[in-house]
Amino acid sequence: MTTEVYISLERSLELEHDSNQTLTTRQGHPVTDNQNIRTVGNRGPSTLENYHFIEKITHFDRERIPERVVHARGAGAHGIFEAYGKAGDEPISKYTRAKLMQEAGKQTPVFVRFSTVIHGGHSPETLRDPRGFAVKFYTEDGNWDLVGNNLKIFFIRDPLKFPDMVHAFKPDPLTNAQDMQRFFDFVSLTPEATHMITFLFSPWGIPANYRQMQGSGVNTYKWVNADGEAMLVKYHFEPLTQGIKNLLQSEASAIQALNFNHATLDLYQAIEAGEYPEWELCVQLMTDGEHPELDFDPLDPTKLWPPEQFPFLPIGKMTLNRNPEDYFTEVEQAAFGTGVLVDGLDFSDDKLLQGRTFSYSDTQRHRVGTNYLQLPVNAPKTHVATNQSGGQMQYRADRASGQNPHVNYEPSSMGGLQEAAKNGKDHEPHYDAKLTRQKIDRPNDFKQAGDTFRAFESWEQDELIGNLVGALSGCKEDIRSRMIGYFTEADADYGRRVADGLQQADREQRSKAEQAVDMAKREGHQADPY
Repeated sequence: MTTEVYISLERSLELEHDSNQTLTTRQGHPVTDNQNIRTVGNRGPSTLENYHFIEKITHFDRERIPERVVHARGAGAHGIFEAYGKAGDEPISKYTRAKLMQEAGKQTPVFVRFSTVIHGGHSPETLRDPRGFAVKFYTEDGNWDLVGNNLKIFFIRDPLKFPDMVHAFKPDPLTNAQDMQRFFDFVSLTPEATHMITFLFSPWGIPANYRQMQGSGVNTYKWVNADGEAMLVKYHFEPLTQGIKNLLQSEASAIQALNFNHATLDLYQAIEAGEYPEWELCVQLMTDGEHPELDFDPLDPTKLWPPEQFPFLPIGKMTLNRNPEDYFTEVEQAAFGTGVLVDGLDFSDDKLLQGRTFSYSDTQRHRVGTNYLQLPVNAPKTHVATNQSGGQMQYRADRASGQNPHVNYEPSSMGGLQEAAKNGKDHEPHYDAKLTRQKIDRPNDFKQAGDTFRAFESWEQDELIGNLVGALSGCKEDIRSRMIGYFTEADADYGRRVADGLQQADREQRSKAEQAVDMAKREGHQADPY
């Protein structure tokens, strides 16, 4: 058969496949009976050669991959990022050589996954929890993953504490129920969490939906220009036409009683209706250094950079305009990592970022598989050629056109892959310090928590106090005392209101217990013995 005839036949088979609705096996075999397995007689034992059944049931047995330890419940969508070519009024090339940002109007495809953090894959989307906001940019230089949350800060600053934090926030290993006493036991011994707790137990802890919430990279990164010069950078997605909305606890509870998938459906239905959500990507920039003039370390993820000192500079707009064709294929198997950066973007020395960078991609290899980057939702939309091969579920070799297939190493003089040319000077930070285990010099755990409390409107403060009182009322006295101490350090009124609220809650609880005793004496219905 000639090559031309073969190609023609292959194309005709493709066309037939595209229009054919015939059920087949995964091997492409047409299925003539999908109702009955093969048996000896119509009620006899089945036989081992039930290939279609065995293929179908064994795939069914394996159709769930391990659930994410965090960010299990999620929704996603495709879209585009359009660069402005500037950071504020300055050409963006002054700060970074990242190609996707250089030209005004340049568009880059994106995939975004929103999520809740602590709770499981089918948990209500109304629960008090940070929300994940992870964006995969399919750039001409390969993928860039910006992995963040809706809130701009975090609970901890050292990655060594991350497993402990998640364990404390997850269900009790014995009862399998989430327990606020375990939650606040950890938090009350982790003073740097006070700022995050102030946000989490306010209305900001329950966004109304995914479209109307902010996104932030949380950690500090670096931008590098063509001369190898670096700036510290923080990323923030700010909703545009759809605005920002949060929920009171009472509103969230009412929504949950009606539909616990509300945020996923809201995103899906808005995009289906052509109401495409938009966010403006803004950055805060700071010169690379320790900045002793600040009362906090700029690498500390529990801190906000004051916008009056470090203004939000718009650099582009993201629009989500297409829903996934299949949830599992795209949303569940989407894999992100904080180490996935392109040229012109770099790491800072943020300890939490360093720990996340190892952990995230390691998780994806465990959860999705060694070759998770060959899945369409994760694969770059550009040239890929590596000398890596093998591993579970590899379905192609990452070879370049014209590469000698006998050479899977570098360097080589026999037609193997070669190193790429550099686009600018290397960024080479200098270090001169002891290798040590120490907390940062300017922890300042409470000042910004107090600033945030005072910046809240009165109704937000009321909601914060009420939610904290409700959560702490079941905790031991020493846990309560430590938390009240932290809130008082942040703001005297903050601590006093939580303490007063807990005292009132205790009185009401005692009163209810006494009322129950009296009610039992008065009420009830006389009955004869039987």
